[in-house]
Amino acid sequence: MAHDKGEATVIFQPSGRRGRVEKGKNLKEISVGLGVDIEGLCGEQGVCGKCKVRVEQGFFEKYGIQSGPEALSPLTDTEREALTARECEQGFRLACVAQVLGDVVVFVPEESRLGKQVVRKAGRKLDIALDPALRKYTVELPKATLEDTLGDWERLQAALRKTHGLDGVTIDYTALTSLQGAIREGDWRATATVWRDREVIRVTPGGEEKAYGVAVDIGTTTVAAYLCDLSTGELTVTSSAMNPQVSYGEDVMSRISYTLTNPEGLAQLNRAIIQGLNSLLEELAGEGGIRAEDIEDLVVVGNTCMHHLLLGIDPRYIGKAPFPPALHHSIDLKARDLGLKICPGAYLHVLPIEAGFVGADNVGVLIAETPYEEEQVRLIIDIGTNGELILGNREKLVSSSCATGPAFEGAEIKYGMRAAPGAIEKIVIDRETKEVRFRVIDNEAWNDEADHIGAKGICGSGIIDAVPQLFLAGIIDRTGRFSKDLDTPRYRVTEEGPAFVIAWARETSIGQDIVITQDDIRAIQLAKGAMYAGAVIMMRAFGVERVDEVILAGAFGSYIDRESAALLGLFPDCPLEKIRSVGNAAGDGARMALLNVGKRAEADEWARQVEYLELTLEADFEKRFTQAMWIPHMKDKFPSLEHLLPGKGRGK
Repeated sequence: MAHDKGEATVIFQPSGRRGRVEKGKNLKEISVGLGVDIEGLCGEQGVCGKCKVRVEQGFFEKYGIQSGPEALSPLTDTEREALTARECEQGFRLACVAQVLGDVVVFVPEESRLGKQVVRKAGRKLDIALDPALRKYTVELPKATLEDTLGDWERLQAALRKTHGLDGVTIDYTALTSLQGAIREGDWRATATVWRDREVIRVTPGGEEKAYGVAVDIGTTTVAAYLCDLSTGELTVTSSAMNPQVSYGEDVMSRISYTLTNPEGLAQLNRAIIQGLNSLLEELAGEGGIRAEDIEDLVVVGNTCMHHLLLGIDPRYIGKAPFPPALHHSIDLKARDLGLKICPGAYLHVLPIEAGFVGADNVGVLIAETPYEEEQVRLIIDIGTNGELILGNREKLVSSSCATGPAFEGAEIKYGMRAAPGAIEKIVIDRETKEVRFRVIDNEAWNDEADHIGAKGICGSGIIDAVPQLFLAGIIDRTGRFSKDLDTPRYRVTEEGPAFVIAWARETSIGQDIVITQDDIRAIQLAKGAMYAGAVIMMRAFGVERVDEVILAGAFGSYIDRESAALLGLFPDCPLEKIRSVGNAAGDGARMALLNVGKRAEADEWARQVEYLELTLEADFEKRFTQAMWIPHMKDKFPSLEHLLPGKGRGK
């Protein structure tokens, strides 16, 4: 088929890799050049079906492109044989066959990814009293006879009242429909699963003690789920995946925009997260040796936009002033009403929201870290696509949110990628020789210790290392600009501007040098500047000039080097020994609420007591933001870093 020559923009999700490419090339060869690993076992003959991808349809305002099937060559007979009719209808194509004719957004499903995403959201051990919303009550029921024809539900009610002191209990409709069969299968001995001692949500035959629930943290980029044994409090299985909504935009505002510019946008985003959750829940159940219907309680946290999209609530109003959410309080819903495939009678509990851009995930962090019980002033930073901050102690709590963007996650960085095998995660630059040592995920060796390291790109922790390392080596100055007199082959000036080589082509698996560009450095400066400015404005509102402790929360926060983060100027000065990572605290808070209903009440109480600061309304935010763009800062002092920083004058 004839088509116009020239270039087109191709964006691969969920990796976030993108580039201008020559039209006429197929998606598989383009993916190789952009460092996106797509499966393929047949040598690009179009017969194995392993390289299937999905073309996203609609206008993507963030990228300024219209994407749809017309951006690729027409569907071929080869593809029709390898794909199901339903897959063809849904926009799936074979990457090795489909040629690019125009701008396009392509989603690579999990099964087609060669380098599986590494989602680091493991759960830590929790010290919490066990008091879940569910209780299992086993009862012996008198058999129905011709002389005693009392209804089975009334019979169960009476037994629960007599044996366990439960009065006024109701029953879920789905539990009622299976009640009689369960009682008889257990020979008139049955176990009622009761929610909050108010409602029977399931009846199973015989005696049963085990109860299972799942806590879920829906992040903008990743979703983490934790299967817990509610009879012991033990964490049984952890599973995580990319948030499938990434296809429709990498950050909150992009997704809100997508719902506004596409008539079916809200329905698409809602359907994507529900399907993603069902896949995760099925995976958890399988690994835990149970069925999905054995999951009888569900607790979810997420930022306000993720909260609204999960519940099918239009997010447009949280995208514009005064940014009001649909509700602040926590909510209990039947999971089945959202299409979640667990126990039909199970409830979904969603933690409360603090403000338009400080959501239930931040409340999860709050009840996990409990700064409201401490004397010391803590600054808790949940680092992600949307940065959320909490500052305070038992006297007062202040929170804010800043749009850090996806740069910390590797997106919008020329060779950035999300955490996956082959991603550069640790970087050290020699101050004299300017030579670079780096390490990639899934390989303990450094690049100078291995014959072939196979780097594919740079993930967030590597990017956080790279900028301060470039600064300390004198390659960039305090403003983030490259120095003019660099004498190293790693420095080059291209049509896109100056760049510095982190990995030579021979050290990569993509056949080209991996570089850090001036635009990459600016993207990181913008993200960290917003975070720092937010922190100092919160400190002013709180009335302190220093914080006693900095806590890095979030999966990403667990893997960045605290020294690199401090040197970058991600937060105000704090002794290095007082900076610590706590992992996915939002997920920990969700698990606490799953295991202890008191934590749910605590969440509702403290979410309302946090004073939210809307940073965009602060008169000096722009000024503080601009000053915070410098490395580590234009004016603020960092006594804790004096021994690490170059002498005064560098960067002038």
